[in-house]
Amino acid sequence: MTTSTEPQAGNAVNFNLDELNQRFETAHPQEILAWCVENIPTGFVQTSAFNVDDVMITDILYRQLQPAQPVPVIFLDTLYHFPQTLELVAKAKELYNLDLRVYKTPEVNTREAFADRYGEALWDKDIEQFHHLTKIEPLNRGLDELNTVAWITGRRRDQAVTRANMPVFELDKQQRLKVNPLAAWTRKQTWDYVAKHKMIYNPLHDQGYPSIGDEPITTPVADGEDERAGRWRGSGKTECGIHI
Repeated sequence: MTTSTEPQAGNAVNFNLDELNQRFETAHPQEILAWCVENIPTGFVQTSAFNVDDVMITDILYRQLQPAQPVPVIFLDTLYHFPQTLELVAKAKELYNLDLRVYKTPEVNTREAFADRYGEALWDKDIEQFHHLTKIEPLNRGLDELNTVAWITGRRRDQAVTRANMPVFELDKQQRLKVNPLAAWTRKQTWDYVAKHKMIYNPLHDQGYPSIGDEPITTPVADGEDERAGRWRGSGKTECGIHI
């Protein structure tokens, strides 16, 4: 790997991760994203489940930075999102004029069609297969189709113990740059940003859902619980597979 911090355009392997992580460890997320916009002119995308952290990143990209070439936002339509999530996606698309790219399981367009093809409540029978069909395969297809060099996540270290050592910059299995601009951020800082910028967010966040996934397998979180305790409750899972 080259020792230069600045990459050749379109080539993720030219990033010096150690240098970048040292340089941006204490940086504001907007500073991290500004560097990305400047140094990754093509193949830079955001992946978003439209949780509050994801929307904050979108707000920075589309309202604060406003790059000449809008950053595509990949949304995985699992067919099992809460209605409030889908309403937020539509609202954000209009508000920010998003370059929104929606990916889903091929050849099924409704929950009923998914159940007919793969079985009722597949998440109860085979959660790994459910996540492969609804998230992992559609995401990989989207990243490939967009010729992705680098992609953004909304993960924070304080969301779960499994994310405690997450770097700001890393490489995924395909050697694409994976950018976690909120890695060192806190939940409070995110909500401070929401208040300051009067940002839209999912109303379920006000109803005990700090982390929102698919409706059948997301529950409210009690005081003192891990922020992501309501995801796949009782299954022993901590990630859907995208970030493993």
